[in-house]
Amino acid sequence: MRKFILVISLFLSAEISAQVYQSTSPLVHTFSIVARDEKTGEMAVGVQSHWFSVGTAVPWAEAGVGAVATQSFVDKSYGPKALALLKKGYTSQQALDSLTKADPGRDVRQVAIIDTKGNVATHTGKNCIQVAKHIKGTQFSVQSNMMLGDQVCEFMARSFEGSAGKPLAERVLLALEAAQKAGGDIRGMQAAAIVVVPGTPTETWNNKSVDLRVDDSPRPLAELRRLYNVHLAYEHMNNGDLAVEKNDMAKAMNEYRAAMQMFPGNLEMKYWTAITLANNKDLGKAMPMLKSIFEKDKNWKELTRRLPPVGLLTVSEADLKKILAL
Repeated sequence: MRKFILVISLFLSAEISAQVYQSTSPLVHTFSIVARDEKTGEMAVGVQSHWFSVGTAVPWAEAGVGAVATQSFVDKSYGPKALALLKKGYTSQQALDSLTKADPGRDVRQVAIIDTKGNVATHTGKNCIQVAKHIKGTQFSVQSNMMLGDQVCEFMARSFEGSAGKPLAERVLLALEAAQKAGGDIRGMQAAAIVVVPGTPTETWNNKSVDLRVDDSPRPLAELRRLYNVHLAYEHMNNGDLAVEKNDMAKAMNEYRAAMQMFPGNLEMKYWTAITLANNKDLGKAMPMLKSIFEKDKNWKELTRRLPPVGLLTVSEADLKKILAL
């Protein structure tokens, strides 16, 4: 009888292990934050880990629904399943309870969920690799496992609470940077990601207001910061384009100028600013800019030849000849 019980125990243990340690469930030991902006309603997930392409495993978010971070011995299905339950009207805690109750690997999972009302639910399994913990705050949660030191969550929480008033993506990035200052992942750094979604439902194709990933880098947070700054610069460019459509040239130039100040070496930003100036009959400012661009890369001159037929350059024939003669 004792041998029979031992065989059954080994079988059950193997079955549970098979459900926990799968090739589709990588060991994503990491630190992360889920948060909501009380004013805008935006929700976000930020993460950093010594694990390749962590942004494809840990963060899940949907506009008007919620945001999820699933990590440790990560079960990716927690992300879409949690969002589906939130859509059905579950609170974040009800969604988390439902998922962990059905999961034999719950003791090695670490999960955080935030909903559109800012309700937060967090689970850190008792067998997550130390240092493992989480801290729930007002409309945010920070969580970490396999950390070098024991203050990572505290640094993240203080950073997020102390950055009130800043854009949500900036606050999340600051929290991740604070976590690294506290020691971060005991294995070092490799990948990072930030996802931000609106607080109200949007079209599926326009679901994320920020979606940035660094899949493999010795300094992923520094690279994520750089990408975020590029994102902000191109937001200025997009706002400038919208202003041009509305014939608000003063606003357009202010937006383009802001973009160029952030990345003065970016030829494309400079080029479209010059084209806008030319279309606004300000050739005195446009020509020197275009000359400098053409000298650095002649392909921009060839592109300029192709703009008038599609209505993107509306100068006279005489002025076009002057531009192409630069």
